[in-house]
Amino acid sequence: MSLPTAIVLAGGFGTRLQSVVADVPKPMAPVAGRPFLQVLLDTLADAGVTGAVLAVGYKREVIEQHFGAHYRGIALDYSVEAEPLGTGGAIRQAFEQAGVERALVLNGDTWCPVDLLALVQTHRAHAAMLTLTLTQVPDAGRFGAVTQLPDGRVSAFHEKRSDGGAGRINAGVYVVERALMAYAPTSAKFSFETDVMQRVVGTLPVFGHVTDAPFIDIGIPSEFARAQGLFA
Repeated sequence: MSLPTAIVLAGGFGTRLQSVVADVPKPMAPVAGRPFLQVLLDTLADAGVTGAVLAVGYKREVIEQHFGAHYRGIALDYSVEAEPLGTGGAIRQAFEQAGVERALVLNGDTWCPVDLLALVQTHRAHAAMLTLTLTQVPDAGRFGAVTQLPDGRVSAFHEKRSDGGAGRINAGVYVVERALMAYAPTSAKFSFETDVMQRVVGTLPVFGHVTDAPFIDIGIPSEFARAQGLFA
């Protein structure tokens, strides 16, 4: 089974990283001597992904000049945000540009090396509209926990909290049906997480694929520091 086209959200400003990384879009922050986005694309290439749309905005020329039209067997296209569209607007525009009905969607500032083929198989087995990668972390409160029903359906998203404890979190790697965007706001800018995912839970088939793969969010300075050692 071939893997769908990937959409990578690579338009982030990296506001919280300005103290350690300046003048590059957040996904290009250097991790152990190479851009973080390269780590993500290596993960996709190793899995056999052959096409990707990079949703870019802030300092997009840095990304385009570094990667060009191809990277390790992946044909790269660029969905350019003339103004920030939020995660939801960026995904919708990238879907329109790619012309596909299903896509892998990855946050350009998080890393979770889930088995992408297994993720897609879970999605197809449930005829899901959206399937999230869920992974266990010791402090889910930093990210917000996700709970599931026994059949794997996502039942709720929980806000970040200081006393979170261990739990499963949204690892930022999804399989998304383009038809899901029919449930999105009509505004150009919106949040995929808040305005789509949280609104359709309980009404549409949204499932979680559980993995024990590690998770890193480089938008958090302490996590960015941890990534330097992990990828060294």
